[in-house]
Amino acid sequence: MADLAHLRTFLAVYRAGSITAGAAQVGLSQPTVTTQLQMLERRLGRPLFDRLPRGVAATAAAHELAARLAGPMDALEAIAGGAEPEAALPEPPVLLAGPAELLAARVVPALAPLVADGVRLTLTAGLTDDLLAGLRAGTYDLVVATTRPRGRTVLAEPLADEEFVLVAAPAVARRIDTERLRAGDPAALAGLPLLSYAADLPILRRYWRHVFDTRLTAEPALIVGDLRAVLAGVVAGAGVSVVPRYLCARELASGAVTALLEPEDPPINTAFLARRPGSSPRRHVERVRRHLLLAARDW
Repeated sequence: MADLAHLRTFLAVYRAGSITAGAAQVGLSQPTVTTQLQMLERRLGRPLFDRLPRGVAATAAAHELAARLAGPMDALEAIAGGAEPEAALPEPPVLLAGPAELLAARVVPALAPLVADGVRLTLTAGLTDDLLAGLRAGTYDLVVATTRPRGRTVLAEPLADEEFVLVAAPAVARRIDTERLRAGDPAALAGLPLLSYAADLPILRRYWRHVFDTRLTAEPALIVGDLRAVLAGVVAGAGVSVVPRYLCARELASGAVTALLEPEDPPINTAFLARRPGSSPRRHVERVRRHLLLAARDW
């Protein structure tokens, strides 16, 4: 077990946001506090604070530890000192990560009621592989992943399926031999610029393979690492792309873009909600997880 004095010191630094202020609260020198925190970090096997030019920033491990310690430590302080315990520490933010587009279009609107009800959230956008590595390292509580996580270090639940659509602006669509395209010949798109969020055209290549049963060998004319920006390029008439239907539903309804094909078996991708196994989740983390799984039924 960690020394109670070390836990008390940790909680003081966590609440104060700096080692200097925390040391003053517990009546210790700054070097002593630093040594105690280092010993606690070694015992836990995870860093608790990131050192900043001014103060410290709590890590995910620190948020979790503080949430478990606050009530019991405050009660002990009250018993030992004969004083009323301090106000209960608010539950730390839920650290949630995922693709920027999915966070903006689906996750944030779905979680708005929880935020209004007092749940705090810190959202981070990024690529799935990087975010899953962060989840395993304790940087995040939950990750929305666009590929199924592998291995026993992550638990993943299917969240929602996203359907991919081949789209173009109406003016661009009029230049395409749609009969030829509907007959399964992607050569009808020859000469049209392809817009992609990555240089290797991952979504477009998947669409070509699934719908046309052929390998896409073209080079992208525009690369931008956000599918919302890719869609903006399509709307502006820059070229053709493949985007998730949820992302372009409004543009399809308004006529700003046209679905060039509506195959009976469209390509889809399953998003997963991932978390670390082996520990009891904090109350707000579990609320967010359950709420997202429920909300995703209507996506």
